[in-house]
Amino acid sequence: MGHFNTQILLISCLLFTCYEAEKIKTRGLRQKDVDYIEKYSGCLQGPAGTPGRDGNPGANGIPGTPGLPGRDGVKGQKGECVSERFEEPWKPNYKQCAWNALNYGIDLGKITECTFTKQYADSALRVLFSGSLRLKCKNACCQRWYFTFNGAECTAPLPVESIIYLDQGSPELNSTINIHRTTSVEGLCEGVRKGLVDVAVWVGTCGDYPHGDASTGWNSVSRIIIEELPLSS
Repeated sequence: MGHFNTQILLISCLLFTCYEAEKIKTRGLRQKDVDYIEKYSGCLQGPAGTPGRDGNPGANGIPGTPGLPGRDGVKGQKGECVSERFEEPWKPNYKQCAWNALNYGIDLGKITECTFTKQYADSALRVLFSGSLRLKCKNACCQRWYFTFNGAECTAPLPVESIIYLDQGSPELNSTINIHRTTSVEGLCEGVRKGLVDVAVWVGTCGDYPHGDASTGWNSVSRIIIEELPLSS
């Protein structure tokens, strides 16, 4: 019995000695870890890595359910029936009549004319007379040059005319003044019918003023220019 107790005591001492040795070994390993952490915990942080690529787009979601139908709008007013009108592009239409040295010395009457073909009913005629005009008289006098269309002066909007007034009653003037000047008579006339139009230049009086000695187209070129234009909208 005593021998058995001695064996148990011997085994217990061996086990205790091994346990203490293992504890000392474990404590030594833990101390090394602490020393390693304290030694290398102050290292600088390395540079950041390259950003990753964008991912692929996600799949489309499931379509939503249709919304409720909207309410009916307020009933509109009744429209007017308008017939559509197709117009052709405007084509230029003009004419020039010219004379070399008319030398027309009448005081009252038609000087010259130019026939023109008007293509549209709703258009205007632009007319121009350019030529030498002269008026002389011993006393005060006035002369009027104007256009006619098929024998009548323009009424839409007003006549196309030009006048020369000469006052020879002043002491500083005398009756020998004889000045020929190139002058223009120009204007627009609306309301002229479509087709052939006789455009003429006339010379006449200025109301109640006496006429003098008139001259048209002396020693120079005279011309009438006629152009058809669309009415402004």
